[in-house]
Amino acid sequence: MKFPFPVGKADFIQGDEAIARAAILAGCRFYAGYPITPASEIFEAMALYMPLIDGVVIQMEDEIASIAAVIGASWAGTKAMTATSGPGFSLMQENIGYAVMTETPIVVVDVQRGGPSTGQPTLPAQGDIMQAIWGTHGDHSLIVLSPSTVQEAFDFTIRAFNLAEKYRTPVILLTDAEVGHMRERVYIPNPEEIEIVNRKLPQNEEEAKLPFGDPHGDLVPPMPIFGKGFKTYVTGLTHDERGRPRTVEREVHERLIKRIVEKIERNKKDIFDYQAYELDDAEIAIVSTGIVARSALRAVRMLRDEGIKAGLLKINTIWPFDFDFIERVAEKVNAIYVPEMNLGQLYHLVKEGANGKAPVKLISKIGGEVHTPMEIIEFIRRDLK
Repeated sequence: MKFPFPVGKADFIQGDEAIARAAILAGCRFYAGYPITPASEIFEAMALYMPLIDGVVIQMEDEIASIAAVIGASWAGTKAMTATSGPGFSLMQENIGYAVMTETPIVVVDVQRGGPSTGQPTLPAQGDIMQAIWGTHGDHSLIVLSPSTVQEAFDFTIRAFNLAEKYRTPVILLTDAEVGHMRERVYIPNPEEIEIVNRKLPQNEEEAKLPFGDPHGDLVPPMPIFGKGFKTYVTGLTHDERGRPRTVEREVHERLIKRIVEKIERNKKDIFDYQAYELDDAEIAIVSTGIVARSALRAVRMLRDEGIKAGLLKINTIWPFDFDFIERVAEKVNAIYVPEMNLGQLYHLVKEGANGKAPVKLISKIGGEVHTPMEIIEFIRRDLK
């Protein structure tokens, strides 16, 4: 297949553009969205490229309709994505819950900006971490990825589609205006270099009759496709393994919800991803994610030059979160510092994970400016005195 952009070589592109190209290489052939800063460039790139590869792009009337269309496209057998920013992401939360409950593989990109409300449309923030994990109502689990570079924005988009297909779940790619709008060198691989995961399909009529069962014992049921002859009932109501509403039976609800949550938690080792820098002998650890991790890495190197044994833990998967791993890190250091562009969100996850084994300090910054390395260093210097 001929792609409408160069492959097998590097290009100098925006983060939003990288996400669009990665989605296409991952197999996305349906995009529905509504323009919103700073995610509009994803929409624009998809609108440019998708018609050239027989893909479909639709501008919907709002973000609620956008994610509804994406869910429908996924049940029709197509890999599908939408992208938005904070205000639109808030509007999508009910249907994110619907996608969780119906185990629909979709990718939702949230290019974060300052909030709440319309806030700072053109400036970066990290204020949607809690919304991405827990924004929809009820007991649930999904997957949230967080890139720090334009290359990671590309790579994590492909991983987002693979995880969505593998676990039949919505995956949130939680980036920000800085990563979305900056331009960096990105290697765009040839298709044969990319690992592509596709959802499990029913192998026979009996499996197709249990679209919410567990015929293989891995908690992820095969997904029948609308239009392929299967009689499949899909509802956001509590349902049995056949998909039929069973809203007043406690055992049915418990069995369904525990399986939806457990299929993510049981596979945490496969899903959770991080990068460690200078952590082996570190006496203090900086834990960060997204754009701020870049400043944190520079801060670690500068602190090392001063003789302070600092290390960085860059969190790539915000959810599921490996609390046990954080506790093991906390056992080896004297303190943990969490710089983030909000008033404390990742901080609470890290503090819970540390489990009192080391003090956890928040280095907060809001207003649309990324932490400088010196701001992180000066906070740590003051705290160590």
